[in-house]
Amino acid sequence: MAKLRKNLFTSAVLITLLVQAMGYIIPTDMRAGHGYIIPTGGSIGNGYVNPTGGRDGNVWQDAHATFYGDMNGGDTMQGACGYGNLHEQGYGLETAALSTALFNNGGTCGACFQLMCVNDPQWCNPHVRAITITATNFCPPNWVPAPDHWCNPPQKHFDLSMPMFAKLAQTKAGIIPVKYRRVSCRKRGGVKFELKGNPWWVTATVFNVGGAGDVTNVRIKGSSRNWIQMSRNWGQVWLATGNQLVGQSLSFLVTTSDGKTIELVNVAPVNWQFGQTFEARRNF
Repeated sequence: MAKLRKNLFTSAVLITLLVQAMGYIIPTDMRAGHGYIIPTGGSIGNGYVNPTGGRDGNVWQDAHATFYGDMNGGDTMQGACGYGNLHEQGYGLETAALSTALFNNGGTCGACFQLMCVNDPQWCNPHVRAITITATNFCPPNWVPAPDHWCNPPQKHFDLSMPMFAKLAQTKAGIIPVKYRRVSCRKRGGVKFELKGNPWWVTATVFNVGGAGDVTNVRIKGSSRNWIQMSRNWGQVWLATGNQLVGQSLSFLVTTSDGKTIELVNVAPVNWQFGQTFEARRNF
């Protein structure tokens, strides 16, 4: 009998090591009340979520979430990232405004986050694992003394669109504790550029960016010029001045926060006009 127990133990250890080597996660805490995600099948690449490490290797962190606007999301359009109609630009209502601690002076615009409601069984929706949102706006601090200014530094806070908050919890909760982590952005089609300006300066609002999502550097090139460094005007609006680019096809070099750079050639044709939006053939 002792020999049989030893053999069973050895087999269990070998199975565990084999499962871990294949990339599966063996949860150590399966209590749904803790807000953790209970896997139902598949490997990490197929949707397993590790409560301690995250699918992208990012640790879950603590924050809070509220919502603004109504179920139609009208108040969430445009905002401090420089985006416009979020429906037309592919973001829809799966968005959030970030507090100062997360917004990074607009540098985080376009980044994607996964959030789950935790430690609040009265309000958390037990049927929703997590939501994924894109940062499209800024939740400004309020310096009037009060105990509930959630967007003030150093607090990490997500002001969600109302439909996204409603997926996580009952809206009458008002505010909920959440766990969050950075995740890769999955966007359809290529990187897009909205061009504005005049013959002496041009801005490019860069959106629909996959991968890291948040752009950290942009260079522009006319078909008869060398590469020109653009500067961040605000959010994801990038500016080039003192260069005549009208009448040339435009190419872009775009770098995201993970250090990846792609060259997008001939994004805008020779006859491009201010106010138009152009889509590259590639994305991150």
